[in-house]
Amino acid sequence: MSAVPDRAAGLSGRTLAALLRRYDAGEPVACERVAEGLLNHGYRLATTRGVFFLKHHIGGDPQTVTPLAGRHRATAALARLGLPAVPPVPARDGRTVAVLRGRAYALHPWVEGRHRHGRQLDGGESRRLGALLGRVHGALEGVIRRSPPRRPPEREAARTADTQALIDQLLRRVRSRARRTAFDELAEYRLLERRVLLRAHAHLRPGAREIPAEGWVHGDFHPLNLLYRAEPPVEPVAIVDWDRLAVRPRAEEAVRAAAIFYLCPDGRLELPKIRAYARAYRAAVGASSAELAAAVHRVWWERLNDFWMLRWHYERADRRPDPQFPAAGALVVWWTRNAAAVRDAFCD
Repeated sequence: MSAVPDRAAGLSGRTLAALLRRYDAGEPVACERVAEGLLNHGYRLATTRGVFFLKHHIGGDPQTVTPLAGRHRATAALARLGLPAVPPVPARDGRTVAVLRGRAYALHPWVEGRHRHGRQLDGGESRRLGALLGRVHGALEGVIRRSPPRRPPEREAARTADTQALIDQLLRRVRSRARRTAFDELAEYRLLERRVLLRAHAHLRPGAREIPAEGWVHGDFHPLNLLYRAEPPVEPVAIVDWDRLAVRPRAEEAVRAAAIFYLCPDGRLELPKIRAYARAYRAAVGASSAELAAAVHRVWWERLNDFWMLRWHYERADRRPDPQFPAAGALVVWWTRNAAAVRDAFCD
């Protein structure tokens, strides 16, 4: 007997039935939402023939560059090379994208696993994580054979004048609140603190010639997009969410990923683990220490000028990133004070 998801879940039984008719996936038994984001909705779909992950691609992200079908071809090629990519199930007509009433869907095999933060990884697991990302970067160069898109205009390093203006705007929003919360107090403190840091370090803005080597990257490599086996051996079983597959500085993705995986609640980075991760990454992809050093500097500058969590909170009234803000806000200060040690961890 089929179970019909209610409309509050964002997917009607009629839509689900119409989608499944395009696949050899059986009849629906149960369907529940398991992920929600700006780019897509995700559902755990049980049918008479197995369990699947149904992804509704919403789109609208300016950082999405590679068309959906192209991303599917790339993940299928990576899986053939033995990397933990999970390509979608082809429909009866061979296509991997099902368009229904103007909406795009993809059906993937369900992968059992769990997310692991860097604090849960030891030195050996950190080396394997860095090697995995390096292998992905290297393999993408071979499996995507068409010309890469042109470099988007937003690649110029942030300008301090623009950031200071944004700080002023955010401070006005914080101070206009009728009832201040602990989040508001912390936001104001970090904004004022960042204003001082920007004035002190404006001369360190990266130049246009300091962009590390570019190549195809996952685009959003972090703990929530990597699944590990639930049981030993603890190995990655699936890299998911390839929506931002694009040409970017490869080493910058390696640095950004480490700054998320190995971020402690108090804003510190676990530098010994980052050293193991970075050495394995450099060896796997052939990146030089100089390339990593340039990436570390650019990502630090990016973080120094970035307020996306506060913008979501005060401009969009979207509180989902709020729990991340205390650590992310503290990281900028800690990284600035320990810039040499962070660089050495990535480059030794």
